[in-house]
Amino acid sequence: MAKLYFRYGAMNSGKSTALMQVAHNYEEQGMQVLILKPQVDTKGGDELVSRLGVRRKADLLVPPEVDVFEAVRTASRQQKLACVLCDESQFFTPKQAEQLFMVTVDLNIPVICYGLRSDFSLKGFPGSTRLLELAHTIEEMKTICTCGRKATCNCRKVNGQFVFEGEQVAIDLENDVQYVSMCPQCYFRERRAFYARRAAK
Repeated sequence: MAKLYFRYGAMNSGKSTALMQVAHNYEEQGMQVLILKPQVDTKGGDELVSRLGVRRKADLLVPPEVDVFEAVRTASRQQKLACVLCDESQFFTPKQAEQLFMVTVDLNIPVICYGLRSDFSLKGFPGSTRLLELAHTIEEMKTICTCGRKATCNCRKVNGQFVFEGEQVAIDLENDVQYVSMCPQCYFRERRAFYARRAAK
């Protein structure tokens, strides 16, 4: 039975790099994979971009209104698919997460999703929340904070300053937005400092 895997981790935990390695492993054995990327993620255009500098073209950029199940079924008619690999899966809609689950049920094709669990304010992305509810297997990809502790939080910087308010989606490297992985202790230190500065104004 095919399974839906959700591999989540904070920024810089190697999600895109791991996806590209999995794709390489399948292809080295002569198998076909289908790589999906939500169109909302504009970083890299139609490419997956790893912070290690590795890049790879996505097979399909997925707008929010697209039925992912039908897109995979169409692709599977053209070539036998061994696996569907999804980058930046937090940007899928909850409905698309359900459609990916149904790819495993009705098409019997494994789906491996890589993405963030929560945003810079520690709130879940709707797509990630649905993946956590549906996935057969959930795996955490780990990274470390600058202090050496395990990083589980994503901090947003705008123009070099930490911010804790704003829209949920702001793509890094656009409009001077950057993200830093932090442990909860460092995250809340910066968050308290942010609100202290706001209160002092």
